[in-house]
Amino acid sequence: MPDTTHPVFTFHQGTAPLLISMPHAGTYLPPAIAARLTPEARQVPDTDWHLPLLYGFAKALGASILVATHSRYVVDLNRPPDGASLYPGQSVTGLCPVDTFDDTALYADSADVPGDAEVAARRHVYWEPYHAQLRAELDRIRSDHGVAVLWDAHSIRSVLPRFFAGRLPDLNLGTGQGTSCDLALAQELLGIAKAATGHSAVLNGRFTGGYITRHYGEPVRNIHAVQLEMTQCSYMQEALPFDYLPEVAARVQPHLQRMVEAALAFALSRQ
Repeated sequence: MPDTTHPVFTFHQGTAPLLISMPHAGTYLPPAIAARLTPEARQVPDTDWHLPLLYGFAKALGASILVATHSRYVVDLNRPPDGASLYPGQSVTGLCPVDTFDDTALYADSADVPGDAEVAARRHVYWEPYHAQLRAELDRIRSDHGVAVLWDAHSIRSVLPRFFAGRLPDLNLGTGQGTSCDLALAQELLGIAKAATGHSAVLNGRFTGGYITRHYGEPVRNIHAVQLEMTQCSYMQEALPFDYLPEVAARVQPHLQRMVEAALAFALSRQ
């Protein structure tokens, strides 16, 4: 049975019409799962490291903040509950991943790979509570303010041949190819990102937004969702021990804050 002794997420309720979601920031592995993983996998290298620290300005803006505690190796909160591919025809990792971003096996023994029953159990225990909280908070924000903006925060190594050729742009904004938020907001965010000195930016490039962005963004209901996938080299070490680098982070954090502030200003203008 899945471990239910560790909270699935942490949540801070804010006062502004903005919710920041961090579905891949968790590092916790339930012992029964950790015991089945390879030594490499137990290092959880594919974590979106240090995002709560990088977004440390968000509480002062009044944002609500939802942060996963469990590793994406337990269950991927940014995948559809049926495990359908977000990028058909491209290499992807699943709802309950079986391999790393480097395409190495997570499980030391192939017999330990979770079957359908275990996947269903993990979805129920870990995936569903996070999404229930996300849904409830978005609905509360929209009820209170008449508008809600969801900012789905991510980071990834800048070079990952399995998923993309060459080096990834630093600031990758995704809006479900224009379906998850107002087009004017998307263009404003892209303008801020492109003006970030020393950093590159793109809108709906390799990353167009995962399940959370695509599923919860409903511009016709005044719920606008944006995903930002940042290169980790913009603020941290991309290899063990995955340290946060304050001097490096200080160069990108002001631009990040300007983007989040622009998303909030957009929401306030729609009240």
